[in-house]
Amino acid sequence: MKLATVILAAGLGTRMKSDLPKVLFPVAGKAMVHYALDAASALGSRETVLVVGHGADQVREEVGKKAVFVLQGEQLGTGHAVLQAREALQGRADTVLVMYGDMPLLRAETLQRLAGQHARTGATITMVTVRSDESMGFGRILRDANGRIQGIVEEREATPEQLEIHELNCGVYCFHNDWMWEHLPRLTPSAKKGEYYLTDLVGMAVQEACTVESVTLNGIAEAVGVNTRAQLAEAERIMRGRINDRLMEEGITLVDPATAYIDADVLIGVDTIIEPNTHLKGRTRIGADCRVGPNSIIRDSEIGDRCEIVASVVELAVLETDIHVGPFSHLRPGAYLARNVHIGNYAEIKNSHLGEQVHVGHFSYIGDSEVGARSNIGAGAITCNYDGEKKNRTIIGEDAFIGSDTMLVAPVRIGDRARTGAGSVVNKDVPADTLAVGLPARVIRRLR
Repeated sequence: MKLATVILAAGLGTRMKSDLPKVLFPVAGKAMVHYALDAASALGSRETVLVVGHGADQVREEVGKKAVFVLQGEQLGTGHAVLQAREALQGRADTVLVMYGDMPLLRAETLQRLAGQHARTGATITMVTVRSDESMGFGRILRDANGRIQGIVEEREATPEQLEIHELNCGVYCFHNDWMWEHLPRLTPSAKKGEYYLTDLVGMAVQEACTVESVTLNGIAEAVGVNTRAQLAEAERIMRGRINDRLMEEGITLVDPATAYIDADVLIGVDTIIEPNTHLKGRTRIGADCRVGPNSIIRDSEIGDRCEIVASVVELAVLETDIHVGPFSHLRPGAYLARNVHIGNYAEIKNSHLGEQVHVGHFSYIGDSEVGARSNIGAGAITCNYDGEKKNRTIIGEDAFIGSDTMLVAPVRIGDRARTGAGSVVNKDVPADTLAVGLPARVIRRLR
């Protein structure tokens, strides 16, 4: 089966009360529209068309080359929206999957079941339905006495008797490609809203004695679209529960799953322990046998095996293996820690490379620096990297010892095995194998 996908993402999202297009609101760290795009990709969609309207430029910038974009200039209903994709897709597939960009909880497995049912039965239309006592504003599925689908009526158009129907339309369909493009232009506007409803195609198919099939969801959660901030919060809660359940099944320990906030694209190795109140964001990668938290935040960072990060913040940083950080430390963008580095409490590292077995004491700041292997940074030592106009580099050699409260005024270089005395202000290079002390620091003797 050659499958193409149309994702509807042109809605105004007025109930969100935001300038941000609704489909760009994040759920578990990922814009909602990406869940639909990823599901289409998992189904092997040959072409994916995103129908955009409000905030089209923002959506294009976020999605990039993951889809072809078509514009729905006027909001004239779902049938009109899908029709905008005709030029991009007509004749390019056997089946067209139509779905919404604001249903992040819809599983790829459900869409595979939908596509499979459509292919097996040779149906003209196959749709996703759900049974619920809550209407949620969804259309009602109309069936005859034999259970065959006869149509869909939108809630705003339904009679009181039809409103009592508990089988709801989820707005997700597979259509026979040629049939759909032939019939979409035949839609007529509704009497009450003047919109062209995609659901009216079901009635057309029934009138022509075409096969209309359905698959029914096991629960309501997958069917929920996000139209309000409250629904966004509920989708976030459900998605994080799914993520946490999957991780625990994969061999990761979450001490308190209710307070483990882990984004959808995070990867974690086996036997890692996530302590309470820990936030793992973006495209973070964490190795095996680590311990993270409690009260830690890691964003878009790479953490190797056997690392421990206690009550600290790590962002856009790389940690190799066997590293300890914290508590109460901050690794800022560009921090790179080689194997066996130890970062104490209340330390800050920014745009710096620390070699193997470097030890950074508490209350220290290392910025725009290179620190050689096995060097020790004493408590309170800082690199003075900003001169008011530009950032300058500090280079510390291997096996150096930087005394407590030393100020390294960049640009400056500390040689291999050099030492500075406590409280020194170093504004000139210190040669290898020497001791520098004072304010400003001066070399007082060679060490070898």
